[in-house]
Formats: sequence, structure tokens, C-alpha cells
Amino acid sequence: MIANTSSSDLHKLFNNSLVQVVAILLIAYLMQRVSHTFIERLVRRAVKADRFESKIDKIKREDTVIQIARKMVSFVLWATVLLVVLSLLGINLAALATGAGVFGVVFGLGAQNTIKDYLAGFYILTENQYRVGDIVTLSGGTTTQLGTSGVVEEISLRITKLRDLDGTLNIVRNGEAGIITNRTSKYSSVVVDLGVDYKSDIDVVEAVINQVGIDMLADERYTSLITEPIKFLRVEQFTDSGVTVRSLGRVRPASQWEIAGDFRRRVKKALEKADIAMAMQQRMVHTASSHYKTRSNT
Repeated sequence: MIANTSSSDLHKLFNNSLVQVVAILLIAYLMQRVSHTFIERLVRRAVKADRFESKIDKIKREDTVIQIARKMVSFVLWATVLLVVLSLLGINLAALATGAGVFGVVFGLGAQNTIKDYLAGFYILTENQYRVGDIVTLSGGTTTQLGTSGVVEEISLRITKLRDLDGTLNIVRNGEAGIITNRTSKYSSVVVDLGVDYKSDIDVVEAVINQVGIDMLADERYTSLITEPIKFLRVEQFTDSGVTVRSLGRVRPASQWEIAGDFRRRVKKALEKADIAMAMQQRMVHTASSHYKTRSNT
């Protein structure tokens, strides 16, 4: 008797639409968690290391693919859950589909920009234009000539999120990305211009710069980051204050700013030891003398 009552109660309980909806939502949540873990493991194994310049490039590509794949799977999963829940609640999906068809025609006329965003996002992903963790400048979607710059925090098929140096999060539609400048793709260059006095011996300046570049390459902090040591490139220009010389080196992506800063510091000290004066801004000041006649009163 008790067993039959319990069985009947359980049957009624699971026939309750609200309980079924809760159960479906719980199962969907667990499926999402499992699918996210599966996607990460699958992508990590599928992406081949020999296609990339470095391990960092490989990880960036993996993170980007994982991020987008997870969003796509989640969208399909929850869209399916929505349809199942609506069916359980007794909503006529056929009538809903008819209404959605009419709405879709109207919506489609105004959704051209959204379609453009998704297509652009697809090409960004497949062509590996930039990855999560890259430092990029997107010229579109802004009224400034400099564009929108920052570290790529998130990429979806519709938008890209960039975090700039001030910590501001900028969201750019992929269809408005415009010209994409990727500062961390494959390698980066260190370009340093230094001004020295006109009396300086350029041969000595060149020797000092090249030695500093060699010393930095030997430094254990930079050995894995510098691929080509910084060295004297050419005399760049003559200015009012002195001679500008240019140095050039090749480094791992995103390390150019740190290395360039330390290179300037070291070169300044080395030039001082070699009695090479840095260029100083000079100004010629002309003064006009005024002569006043003094008339004595008698």
C-alpha cells in the first residue's frame, strides 16, 4: 500500500511541468559544463604545435578557438532547451513558428549589420587574424584616426573586446574592425631612436649600441625573448639639437616595450662612460637693448 502510494506520488511529481522544467535546466547546465571541458581538451590536442612560431602563439590560437566553440555550443544547447520548455508548458510551437517567420522577414531587413558582424567574425577566426591575448589596433568603429587599441580579452563571432592601457574595456563589432594592426603576431621589432651631440664620433656610438645589444642578448632575462640582438642601423636624421641614430632588433611578440625601455637605460649609461654627449635642445635667445636719453632738469 505504502509502496504503491509512493510510486504514484513520484509519478505525479515527475509529471508536474514545473519539476520537468527544473530537471531539464539542471541537465542542460551539467551538459554545458561537460561540453566546455570536452571542447578544451579536444582543441588542445587538435592544434598542432609545428604550425606556430612559438608555444605562446599556439596557446593564443587554442584559447580563441575554445572561447568561440564554447559560445556556439552553449547557444545551440540553450536554444534547444528553450524549445523543449515551451513545448512542456503547452505552447503551440507551430503557431509560434508561423509568427516567428513573419517577424524574421521584418527583422532580417534590419539585421544586415549583424550578419556582417558574424561573417567578419568567422573570417577573423578562420584566418587567424588575431587571437585572445594579442595587442591590436582596430581602425573601424571609432571617430579617431588612431583607432581602438588594447589587449584582446574576448572574441565572439559578433564582437571583440579590447582592454586598453588605462583599463578601459572597448567593445568593437567585428564588422567595424576595419584595418587590423596586430602588434604581437609572430615577432615584434624594437626600434629605438637616440639623439647624440654633433661632436660625437658616430663610429664610437655605433660600437656602444652594438655592445649593449650583445649584452642584453646574453642577459638571462632576455635570452628567450630576443631573437635578433638590437644593433646600430643607420644615421636617421640631423636635427637642431644633434644627430639622430636608429637601432633595430627583433624580439618575441609583446616584449618590445620592456626591452626597448631597458635598452635606452643601458645605452644612456654606456654613452656617458664613453664620454658621448646626448643631444640637447638648444635655443638662441636674442635680446634687444633699449637706450633711453636722460634729460636733466635745470
